[in-house]
Amino acid sequence: MDVFDAINGRRSVRTFKRDAIKNDDLEKILEAARWAPSAGNRQPLEIVVVKDEAIKQRLAQAARGQDFIIDAPVVLVICANMARTSSRYGERGADLYCIQDTAAAAQNIHLAAYALGYATCWIGAFDEREAAEVVDAPSGVRPVAIIPIGKPAEKPNAPQRIPLSEIVHEEKF
Repeated sequence: MDVFDAINGRRSVRTFKRDAIKNDDLEKILEAARWAPSAGNRQPLEIVVVKDEAIKQRLAQAARGQDFIIDAPVVLVICANMARTSSRYGERGADLYCIQDTAAAAQNIHLAAYALGYATCWIGAFDEREAAEVVDAPSGVRPVAIIPIGKPAEKPNAPQRIPLSEIVHEEKF
Protein backbone atom coordinates (compact mmCIF):
# COMPACT_ATOMS: atom_id res chain seq x y z
CA MET A 1 0.00 0.00 0.00
CA ASP A 2 1.20 3.49 -0.85
CA VAL A 3 2.08 5.53 2.25
CA PHE A 4 -0.20 8.38 1.14
CA ASP A 5 -3.11 5.95 0.78
CA ALA A 6 -2.45 4.76 4.34
CA ILE A 7 -2.22 8.32 5.69
CA ASN A 8 -5.43 9.40 3.96
CA GLY A 9 -7.40 6.18 4.49
CA ARG A 10 -6.68 5.35 8.13
CA ARG A 11 -9.43 6.19 10.62
CA SER A 12 -9.86 5.86 14.35
CA VAL A 13 -12.02 2.78 14.80
CA ARG A 14 -13.83 1.95 18.02
CA THR A 15 -15.67 -1.21 16.97
CA PHE A 16 -13.66 -4.34 16.28
CA LYS A 17 -14.36 -7.85 15.06
CA ARG A 18 -13.10 -10.60 17.34
CA ASP A 19 -10.85 -12.03 14.60
CA ALA A 20 -7.35 -12.74 15.86
CA ILE A 21 -4.37 -10.81 14.55
CA LYS A 22 -1.90 -13.02 12.72
CA ASN A 23 1.39 -13.30 14.59
CA ASP A 24 3.33 -12.38 11.44
CA ASP A 25 1.21 -9.25 11.04
CA LEU A 26 1.67 -8.27 14.67
CA GLU A 27 5.41 -8.67 14.30
CA LYS A 28 5.38 -6.42 11.20
CA ILE A 29 3.43 -3.78 13.13
CA LEU A 30 5.86 -3.94 16.04
CA GLU A 31 8.83 -3.74 13.65
CA ALA A 32 7.32 -0.62 12.07
CA ALA A 33 7.26 0.94 15.54
CA ARG A 34 10.85 -0.06 16.21
CA TRP A 35 12.03 1.72 13.05
CA ALA A 36 10.55 5.10 14.00
CA PRO A 37 13.08 7.92 14.33
CA SER A 38 14.31 8.92 17.78
CA ALA A 39 16.43 11.73 19.16
CA GLY A 40 20.08 10.69 19.10
CA ASN A 41 18.90 7.16 18.26
CA ARG A 42 18.16 6.69 21.97
CA GLN A 43 15.11 4.52 21.13
CA PRO A 44 13.04 5.10 24.30
CA LEU A 45 10.21 2.94 22.97
CA GLU A 46 8.77 0.20 25.19
CA ILE A 47 5.66 -1.68 24.03
CA VAL A 48 3.43 -3.87 26.15
CA VAL A 49 1.35 -6.28 24.03
CA VAL A 50 -1.90 -7.10 25.82
CA LYS A 51 -4.20 -9.97 24.82
CA ASP A 52 -5.49 -10.97 28.26
CA GLU A 53 -9.15 -10.01 28.77
CA ALA A 54 -8.73 -9.04 32.42
CA ILE A 55 -5.82 -6.73 31.64
CA LYS A 56 -7.74 -5.17 28.74
CA GLN A 57 -10.65 -4.53 31.12
CA ARG A 58 -8.33 -2.77 33.56
CA LEU A 59 -6.87 -0.70 30.73
CA ALA A 60 -10.38 0.30 29.64
CA GLN A 61 -11.07 1.39 33.20
CA ALA A 62 -7.81 3.39 33.27
CA ALA A 63 -8.93 4.93 29.96
CA ARG A 64 -11.98 6.46 31.61
CA GLY A 65 -14.37 3.70 30.59
CA GLN A 66 -13.47 3.39 26.92
CA ASP A 67 -14.79 -0.16 26.86
CA PHE A 68 -14.19 -0.71 23.14
CA ILE A 69 -10.59 -1.44 24.18
CA ILE A 70 -11.81 -4.78 25.57
CA ASP A 71 -13.17 -5.88 22.18
CA ALA A 72 -9.90 -5.48 20.30
CA PRO A 73 -7.95 -8.75 20.05
CA VAL A 74 -4.68 -6.92 20.80
CA VAL A 75 -4.00 -3.76 22.73
CA LEU A 76 -0.61 -2.08 22.66
CA VAL A 77 0.50 0.16 25.49
CA ILE A 78 3.14 2.48 24.07
CA CYS A 79 5.58 3.65 26.71
CA ALA A 80 8.56 5.98 26.88
CA ASN A 81 11.66 4.87 28.75
CA MET A 82 12.63 8.34 29.93
CA ALA A 83 16.08 7.35 31.23
CA ARG A 84 17.19 6.17 27.80
CA THR A 85 16.74 9.65 26.37
CA SER A 86 17.54 11.73 29.44
CA SER A 87 20.92 10.03 29.77
CA ARG A 88 22.00 12.04 26.76
CA TYR A 89 19.58 14.99 26.71
CA GLY A 90 18.74 15.56 30.37
CA GLU A 91 15.41 17.06 31.35
CA ARG A 92 14.41 18.01 27.80
CA GLY A 93 15.03 14.42 26.74
CA ALA A 94 12.82 13.08 29.54
CA ASP A 95 10.08 15.71 29.15
CA LEU A 96 9.92 16.09 25.38
CA TYR A 97 12.17 14.00 23.15
CA CYS A 98 11.10 10.61 24.47
CA ILE A 99 7.43 11.64 24.05
CA GLN A 100 8.05 12.78 20.48
CA ASP A 101 9.92 9.56 19.74
CA THR A 102 7.21 7.27 21.07
CA ALA A 103 4.57 9.33 19.25
CA ALA A 104 6.46 8.70 16.00
CA ALA A 105 6.47 4.97 16.79
CA ALA A 106 2.74 5.08 17.53
CA GLN A 107 2.07 6.72 14.17
CA ASN A 108 4.05 3.97 12.45
CA ILE A 109 1.88 1.42 14.28
CA HIS A 110 -1.31 3.02 12.98
CA LEU A 111 -0.08 3.16 9.40
CA ALA A 112 1.37 -0.35 9.38
CA ALA A 113 -1.77 -1.82 10.91
CA TYR A 114 -3.95 -0.08 8.34
CA ALA A 115 -1.71 -1.24 5.48
CA LEU A 116 -2.21 -4.82 6.72
CA GLY A 117 -6.01 -4.49 6.88
CA TYR A 118 -6.38 -3.74 10.59
CA ALA A 119 -7.91 -0.81 12.41
CA THR A 120 -6.59 1.16 15.35
CA CYS A 121 -7.47 4.03 17.64
CA TRP A 122 -5.03 6.36 19.37
CA ILE A 123 -6.07 6.62 23.00
CA GLY A 124 -4.44 9.39 24.95
CA ALA A 125 -7.24 9.94 27.46
CA PHE A 126 -6.24 7.68 30.33
CA ASP A 127 -4.99 7.83 33.88
CA GLU A 128 -1.26 7.46 33.36
CA ARG A 129 -0.48 6.13 36.83
CA GLU A 130 -3.27 3.59 36.65
CA ALA A 131 -2.22 2.41 33.18
CA ALA A 132 1.39 2.10 34.36
CA GLU A 133 0.19 0.00 37.29
CA VAL A 134 -1.92 -2.24 35.04
CA VAL A 135 1.09 -3.13 32.86
CA ASP A 136 3.60 -3.14 35.74
CA ALA A 137 5.67 -0.40 34.12
CA PRO A 138 8.91 0.13 36.05
CA SER A 139 9.80 3.52 37.47
CA GLY A 140 10.87 5.89 34.71
CA VAL A 141 8.76 4.19 32.03
CA ARG A 142 5.78 6.35 31.14
CA PRO A 143 2.68 5.15 29.23
CA VAL A 144 2.09 7.57 26.35
CA ALA A 145 -0.66 5.92 24.29
CA ILE A 146 -2.97 2.93 24.29
CA ILE A 147 -3.66 1.46 20.85
CA PRO A 148 -6.29 -1.25 20.35
CA ILE A 149 -5.80 -3.20 17.10
CA GLY A 150 -8.19 -5.48 15.26
CA LYS A 151 -10.22 -6.01 12.12
CA PRO A 152 -12.64 -3.09 11.77
CA ALA A 153 -16.35 -3.65 12.39
CA GLU A 154 -17.11 -0.09 11.24
CA LYS A 155 -15.87 2.31 8.58
CA PRO A 156 -15.93 5.86 9.90
CA ASN A 157 -16.11 8.78 7.49
CA ALA A 158 -13.15 11.06 7.07
CA PRO A 159 -13.13 13.84 9.66
CA GLN A 160 -13.00 17.49 8.64
CA ARG A 161 -9.52 18.97 8.41
CA ILE A 162 -8.42 22.57 8.74
CA PRO A 163 -7.30 23.80 5.28
CA LEU A 164 -3.54 24.07 4.67
CA SER A 165 -4.02 27.78 4.00
CA GLU A 166 -4.94 28.23 7.67
CA ILE A 167 -2.13 26.17 9.23
CA VAL A 168 0.89 26.66 6.95
CA HIS A 169 2.97 29.79 7.42
CA GLU A 170 5.82 30.98 5.21
CA GLU A 171 8.98 31.99 7.09
CA LYS A 172 7.04 33.39 10.12
CA PHE A 173 3.55 33.37 11.57
